[in-house]
Amino acid sequence: MSDDERETFSHDPIDHADVRGGMTVGELVEQYGAAGIGAADLHEAVDIFAAMCDDDVTTFVGLAGAMVPTGMRQIVADLIRDGHVDALVTTGANLTHDTIEAIGGKHHHGAVHGEGKSEREHDETLRDEGVDRIYNVYLPQEHFALFESHLRDEVFPVLAEECDDGGVSIQRLTEELGRANAEVNESEDIDEGAGIAAAAYEHDVPIHCPAVQDSVLGLQSWMYSQTSPFTLDALGDMTAITDLAYEADEAGALVVGGGVPKNYVLQTMLVSPDAYDYAVQLTMDQPNTGGLSGATLDEARSWGKLEKAARNASVYADATITLPLLVAGARERIE
Repeated sequence: MSDDERETFSHDPIDHADVRGGMTVGELVEQYGAAGIGAADLHEAVDIFAAMCDDDVTTFVGLAGAMVPTGMRQIVADLIRDGHVDALVTTGANLTHDTIEAIGGKHHHGAVHGEGKSEREHDETLRDEGVDRIYNVYLPQEHFALFESHLRDEVFPVLAEECDDGGVSIQRLTEELGRANAEVNESEDIDEGAGIAAAAYEHDVPIHCPAVQDSVLGLQSWMYSQTSPFTLDALGDMTAITDLAYEADEAGALVVGGGVPKNYVLQTMLVSPDAYDYAVQLTMDQPNTGGLSGATLDEARSWGKLEKAARNASVYADATITLPLLVAGARERIE
């Protein structure tokens, strides 16, 4: 049997990546396309994400995990400012950390193990010193007091006045958070940029946070609701995001991590006549546990969340590595 007669084989040999000094990210991504396994997956993901950045594609971004405290904040904010995000779904934790940086706090390089100490002993020391650890990132606890004051002085009172006839939507909370972050960032001349929520507010991009209760932002919202008319309507913004999906001529999903943001982005298509035409997933979760976080995009196709003919790619690696490569590679193609 000749090669041409094999149904499952086409003559497309693996090449060997040529890496040299002075390469652009785009050139490196092209070399990934010559290789196999994860390199080929990332090359395909860049192709798809570049297509999603077209003005005719409505792009939904799901952002889970510790993306803000680990340094991915500016990448997401710039995507919003440059018109490559039509709706962002993220966690209350990411919004909390985004706000802390917007109003003058910072995250710091840290360590998993203290010198001469076990991991437990190291964390006990951090507890005594008032430092929270996110793997190898530190956050001084006093920044949460700054965050609480910001919410109580700049965000919650405005929303409480709107709650006379019922609660406000979570998207309204994130909008007001973005406004306050932008104003304080500018008035206090903060060195760090105003960030994700501010960029979304300034460019009319909705931020949805369906599990806001699972965060310091949610805890502070609940505490404020105990002594004021302020309350949140958990279903209040589902119409807006499903309408956005329903009205899209073409739609794309960029899913960073799993959990609620991933499912919330994908489920928007369950009440739409169409489904996603493009999808990229950056994850380290495996599908064989049956959990949503690890579910493949092909599995999502069986639910009607992706079109049968949709272009999709999943990259299995740390998103703090793959997200910058994905965005830089796509930007080089479209700019």
